[in-house]
Amino acid sequence: MSLSAALEAIRRAPEGPGVGAFFDFDGTLIDGYSAEALYSHRLRHFEIGLNELVHTVRSMAGPTLTEEQFGELLGRGVAGWSGRPVADIDELGARLFSQSIAGALSHEMWSLVKAHQRQGHTVVIATSATRFQVAPLARELEVDHIVCSELEEEGGLLTGRVVGRPSWGAGKAAAVVTFAEAADIRLVDSFAYANGAEDVPFLACVGRPCAVNAQRELAEYARRHGWPELSLRRGPGRLDPKPALRTAAMYGALAGSGVAGIAVGALTGSRRRGIDLATTLFAHLGSALGDVDVSVIGEANLWARRPAVFLVNHQSSLIDLLVTTTILRGGFTAVAKKEAAAIPVFGRLMAMADFAFIDRADPGQAHRALAEAAQRLADGISIVISPEGTRSLTPRVGQFKKGAFHLAMQAGVPIVPIVIRNAGELMWRNAKTVRSGTVEVVVLDLIPTVGWTKADLDRSVEQVRRLYAETLAHWPESAPSTGSEAQR
Repeated sequence: MSLSAALEAIRRAPEGPGVGAFFDFDGTLIDGYSAEALYSHRLRHFEIGLNELVHTVRSMAGPTLTEEQFGELLGRGVAGWSGRPVADIDELGARLFSQSIAGALSHEMWSLVKAHQRQGHTVVIATSATRFQVAPLARELEVDHIVCSELEEEGGLLTGRVVGRPSWGAGKAAAVVTFAEAADIRLVDSFAYANGAEDVPFLACVGRPCAVNAQRELAEYARRHGWPELSLRRGPGRLDPKPALRTAAMYGALAGSGVAGIAVGALTGSRRRGIDLATTLFAHLGSALGDVDVSVIGEANLWARRPAVFLVNHQSSLIDLLVTTTILRGGFTAVAKKEAAAIPVFGRLMAMADFAFIDRADPGQAHRALAEAAQRLADGISIVISPEGTRSLTPRVGQFKKGAFHLAMQAGVPIVPIVIRNAGELMWRNAKTVRSGTVEVVVLDLIPTVGWTKADLDRSVEQVRRLYAETLAHWPESAPSTGSEAQR
């Protein structure tokens, strides 16, 4: 079963909250296991005793755990948290999410969650993990319901015990059935997604089960029972050296391109010629050495009118730079946050490429940086800027800031929205290495700003942000025409 077939099945399903969409967490929504991040944290802070460590290793080395074995394993893990404030554990969950778990989110599963939400289905994360492990991703996905293993608390403190039956195997299935009855969900019309053999009872609860990147036992069961199987992209193995080598090569290409640009600028007396050469070289070398391609829909919109303010949703510094140099080719610079200037090598090259660095904590400096950007526009040089202001952890579109819109309005140049679909999948915000693959890009129709007033900004900013969200949710197969709403 392909991803497109899975999305089509969702579109053809009945609409409304009476249909449930139950997503397993570890190994399904995320490529990997959140327990790894948790155990790594506990090991670094000497929170795991020898007995627990030995018991955990023995349990994980054997066959699929029974519900009783999982309950014992979970109980040992949380016993040491007796007396700890719930707020501390919630903060730990948020920190682990931003440091590692967010980078494991499957962007393809994200698209399935969003497809169910568009159908008005009741979306639920159903997992054996604890709520503090799952809640940050649920918030990011805008999922309101979690079925999980709950930790007991009294007066805002953990007791070190699990509440009731762990959400594992038959226990998860029972919890899903209970939730469905309370929420008036028709399980016969509902969907469920999971990857492990322990989730056979859970998947069997619904009329539309789907095995995702299924482990061997689940795959065999799914084939015997005619359940669809969905195979999605996975990250490289931990012992695979190629991602590190590709990444080093890309940074080398970036540095080498910068040196070549400086040399050409000095020899010709044209700094702009040197900058354009550097960006062109990096586009070709970075793509080849990193094994990263760029696929563009709506490319003609890049050349409809220049100079312009190009807006880019921001997930990955290196990949986003590769995308912009590849599709814009030359005649542009960018606005970046002040902290980027301090990045070794990378920041220096950005400064040499005439980037305007903005310090949002200093309104006066921010105003001067935007004035510098406006002068570049007046000189015929286009500006690239991320309206979100920072890299996002997931494909979710953040709130847009007004600076780019002020800049375009004051300069009288159009805004050109560039929507990048999966840069974060190839290199998410905290990643050290790049995955090979194809970055997908849609360039929307340019949005004229002539005649705008300050009173138009709030409405226009939100309309453009909505264009990004809608484009990511309904990825076009050909050049879209979506700029008209923000033009009015």
